Amino acid sequence: MAATAAIQASMASLSISSSSFFGDRLSFPCTFSPLTVKSQEKPCLIVVKLKRWERKECKPNSLPILHKMHVKVGDTVKVIAGDDKGKVGEITKIFRHNSTVVVKDINLKTKHMKSREQDEPGQIIKIEAPLHSSNVMLYSKDQNVASRVGHKVLDDGTRVRYLIKTGEIIDTAENWKKLKEASQKGEAVEAAAAA
Repeated sequence: MAATAAIQASMASLSISSSSFFGDRLSFPCTFSPLTVKSQEKPCLIVVKLKRWERKECKPNSLPILHKMHVKVGDTVKVIAGDDKGKVGEITKIFRHNSTVVVKDINLKTKHMKSREQDEPGQIIKIEAPLHSSNVMLYSKDQNVASRVGHKVLDDGTRVRYLIKTGEIIDTAENWKKLKEASQKGEAVEAAAAA
Protein backbone atom coordinates (compact mmCIF):
# COMPACT_ATOMS: atom_id res chain seq x y z
CA MET A 1 0.00 0.00 0.00
CA ALA A 2 2.71 2.41 1.01
CA ALA A 3 4.69 1.59 -2.12
CA THR A 4 1.81 2.31 -4.47
CA ALA A 5 1.07 5.58 -2.68
CA ALA A 6 4.69 6.65 -3.10
CA ILE A 7 4.58 5.83 -6.82
CA GLN A 8 1.35 7.79 -7.29
CA ALA A 9 2.79 10.79 -5.45
CA SER A 10 5.93 10.77 -7.58
CA MET A 11 3.89 10.55 -10.77
CA ALA A 12 1.72 13.47 -9.67
CA SER A 13 4.79 15.61 -9.00
CA LEU A 14 5.89 15.27 -12.61
CA SER A 15 4.88 18.31 -14.58
CA ILE A 16 3.21 16.88 -17.66
CA SER A 17 1.16 19.51 -19.42
CA SER A 18 -1.63 18.80 -21.85
CA SER A 19 0.28 20.52 -24.64
CA SER A 20 3.25 18.14 -24.34
CA PHE A 21 3.66 15.16 -26.57
CA PHE A 22 5.86 12.12 -26.43
CA GLY A 23 8.84 13.66 -28.22
CA ASP A 24 9.37 16.38 -25.57
CA ARG A 25 11.58 16.06 -22.57
CA LEU A 26 10.03 15.74 -19.13
CA SER A 27 11.01 18.35 -16.56
CA PHE A 28 11.64 16.82 -13.13
CA PRO A 29 11.31 18.78 -9.93
CA CYS A 30 14.52 20.04 -8.33
CA THR A 31 14.22 17.68 -5.38
CA PHE A 32 15.98 14.93 -7.37
CA SER A 33 19.77 15.12 -7.44
CA PRO A 34 21.89 13.18 -9.89
CA LEU A 35 23.42 10.09 -8.33
CA THR A 36 27.20 10.12 -8.12
CA VAL A 37 28.78 6.71 -8.32
CA LYS A 38 32.40 6.34 -7.31
CA SER A 39 34.29 3.61 -9.11
CA GLN A 40 35.78 0.96 -6.87
CA GLU A 41 38.57 0.15 -9.31
CA LYS A 42 42.01 1.67 -8.88
CA PRO A 43 43.63 3.22 -11.94
CA CYS A 44 46.03 0.90 -13.76
CA LEU A 45 49.58 2.24 -13.65
CA ILE A 46 51.26 -0.16 -16.08
CA VAL A 47 53.90 1.75 -18.01
CA VAL A 48 55.78 -1.05 -19.77
CA LYS A 49 54.32 -4.45 -20.52
CA LEU A 50 56.94 -7.16 -20.10
CA LYS A 51 57.03 -10.22 -22.27
CA ARG A 52 55.90 -13.45 -20.66
CA TRP A 53 59.45 -14.82 -20.49
CA GLU A 54 60.78 -11.55 -19.00
CA ARG A 55 58.31 -11.46 -16.13
CA LYS A 56 59.37 -12.71 -12.70
CA GLU A 57 56.88 -14.84 -10.85
CA CYS A 58 55.91 -12.98 -7.71
CA LYS A 59 54.33 -13.78 -4.38
CA PRO A 60 51.29 -11.78 -3.20
CA ASN A 61 53.63 -9.28 -1.50
CA SER A 62 55.31 -8.58 -4.87
CA LEU A 63 58.62 -10.25 -3.94
CA PRO A 64 60.01 -12.69 -6.51
CA ILE A 65 59.61 -16.41 -5.94
CA LEU A 66 63.04 -17.91 -5.23
CA HIS A 67 63.38 -21.40 -6.66
CA LYS A 68 65.25 -24.23 -4.94
CA MET A 69 68.28 -25.36 -6.91
CA HIS A 70 70.44 -28.48 -6.86
CA VAL A 71 73.69 -26.50 -7.17
CA LYS A 72 75.41 -23.89 -5.00
CA VAL A 73 78.20 -21.35 -5.49
CA GLY A 74 81.58 -23.11 -5.66
CA ASP A 75 80.25 -26.41 -7.04
CA THR A 76 82.08 -27.99 -9.98
CA VAL A 77 79.59 -28.69 -12.75
CA LYS A 78 79.53 -30.11 -16.27
CA VAL A 79 77.39 -28.50 -18.98
CA ILE A 80 75.01 -31.11 -20.42
CA ALA A 81 73.18 -29.01 -23.05
CA GLY A 82 73.84 -26.07 -25.34
CA ASP A 83 76.83 -24.79 -27.29
CA ASP A 84 79.29 -25.49 -24.46
CA LYS A 85 78.11 -29.08 -23.92
CA GLY A 86 80.76 -31.22 -22.21
CA LYS A 87 82.75 -28.35 -20.66
CA VAL A 88 83.53 -28.36 -16.92
CA GLY A 89 83.65 -25.26 -14.72
CA GLU A 90 82.94 -23.80 -11.30
CA ILE A 91 79.78 -21.88 -10.41
CA THR A 92 80.54 -18.25 -9.54
CA LYS A 93 77.04 -16.77 -9.25
CA ILE A 94 73.45 -17.96 -8.80
CA PHE A 95 70.18 -16.21 -9.69
CA ARG A 96 67.41 -17.99 -7.78
CA HIS A 97 64.47 -15.99 -9.15
CA ASN A 98 64.90 -17.48 -12.63
CA SER A 99 67.00 -20.61 -11.82
CA THR A 100 70.11 -19.56 -13.72
CA VAL A 101 73.80 -19.92 -12.87
CA VAL A 102 77.01 -18.29 -14.08
CA VAL A 103 79.84 -20.77 -14.69
CA LYS A 104 83.44 -19.58 -14.87
CA ASP A 105 84.78 -19.33 -18.48
CA ILE A 106 81.67 -20.98 -19.96
CA ASN A 107 78.91 -19.48 -22.17
CA LEU A 108 81.05 -16.48 -23.08
CA LYS A 109 79.25 -13.73 -24.98
CA THR A 110 80.74 -10.72 -26.78
CA LYS A 111 79.78 -7.31 -25.40
CA HIS A 112 80.52 -4.04 -27.16
CA MET A 113 81.29 -1.35 -24.57
CA LYS A 114 80.98 2.33 -25.40
CA SER A 115 83.62 4.72 -24.14
CA ARG A 116 82.63 6.31 -20.83
CA GLU A 117 85.01 9.27 -21.07
CA GLN A 118 86.33 11.42 -23.90
CA ASP A 119 89.85 9.93 -23.97
CA GLU A 120 88.89 6.30 -23.28
CA PRO A 121 88.30 4.16 -26.39
CA GLY A 122 85.41 1.72 -26.75
CA GLN A 123 86.16 -1.97 -26.37
CA ILE A 124 84.88 -5.43 -27.14
CA ILE A 125 84.89 -7.71 -24.09
CA LYS A 126 83.81 -11.28 -23.33
CA ILE A 127 81.37 -11.81 -20.46
CA GLU A 128 80.01 -14.99 -18.88
CA ALA A 129 76.29 -15.21 -19.57
CA PRO A 130 73.98 -17.20 -17.26
CA LEU A 131 72.90 -20.77 -18.06
CA HIS A 132 69.72 -22.41 -16.83
CA SER A 133 70.41 -24.67 -13.86
CA SER A 134 68.79 -27.63 -15.63
CA ASN A 135 71.59 -27.51 -18.22
CA VAL A 136 74.35 -28.23 -15.68
CA MET A 137 75.11 -31.37 -13.70
CA LEU A 138 77.34 -31.81 -10.66
CA TYR A 139 80.76 -33.19 -11.56
CA SER A 140 83.32 -35.23 -9.61
CA LYS A 141 86.89 -34.11 -10.32
CA ASP A 142 88.35 -37.23 -8.70
CA GLN A 143 86.53 -39.79 -10.83
CA ASN A 144 85.76 -37.53 -13.85
CA VAL A 145 82.06 -38.37 -13.90
CA ALA A 146 78.88 -36.23 -13.87
CA SER A 147 76.13 -37.32 -11.52
CA ARG A 148 72.77 -36.37 -10.14
CA VAL A 149 72.64 -35.05 -6.59
CA GLY A 150 71.18 -36.81 -3.56
CA HIS A 151 70.55 -35.73 0.03
CA LYS A 152 71.25 -37.70 3.18
CA VAL A 153 71.58 -37.10 6.91
CA LEU A 154 74.90 -38.07 8.52
CA ASP A 155 75.31 -39.68 11.96
CA ASP A 156 75.93 -36.30 13.61
CA GLY A 157 72.61 -34.96 12.24
CA THR A 158 73.94 -32.74 9.45
CA ARG A 159 72.10 -32.87 6.12
CA VAL A 160 74.53 -33.04 3.18
CA ARG A 161 74.44 -33.38 -0.59
CA TYR A 162 76.25 -36.25 -2.30
CA LEU A 163 76.80 -37.55 -5.82
CA ILE A 164 74.58 -40.55 -6.52
CA LYS A 165 77.00 -42.32 -8.92
CA THR A 166 80.12 -42.02 -6.78
CA GLY A 167 78.76 -41.50 -3.26
CA GLU A 168 81.13 -38.53 -2.86
CA ILE A 169 79.91 -35.96 -0.29
CA ILE A 170 79.84 -32.44 -1.71
CA ASP A 171 78.99 -30.38 1.39
CA THR A 172 82.06 -31.01 3.55
CA ALA A 173 83.71 -28.60 5.97
CA GLU A 174 86.89 -28.64 3.83
CA ASN A 175 84.99 -27.53 0.74
CA TRP A 176 83.38 -24.65 2.65
CA LYS A 177 86.78 -23.54 3.99
CA LYS A 178 88.25 -23.55 0.47
CA LEU A 179 85.28 -21.53 -0.81
CA LYS A 180 85.58 -18.94 1.99
CA GLU A 181 89.35 -18.57 1.43
CA ALA A 182 88.84 -18.10 -2.30
CA SER A 183 86.16 -15.44 -1.73
CA GLN A 184 88.39 -13.61 0.79
CA LYS A 185 91.29 -13.64 -1.69
CA GLY A 186 88.99 -12.26 -4.38
CA GLU A 187 87.80 -9.46 -2.06
CA ALA A 188 91.43 -8.61 -1.20
CA VAL A 189 92.36 -8.44 -4.89
CA GLU A 190 89.35 -6.17 -5.62
CA ALA A 191 90.26 -3.90 -2.69
CA ALA A 192 93.88 -3.68 -3.89
CA ALA A 193 92.73 -2.88 -7.44
CA ALA A 194 90.38 -0.16 -6.19
CA ALA A 195 93.10 1.50 -4.06
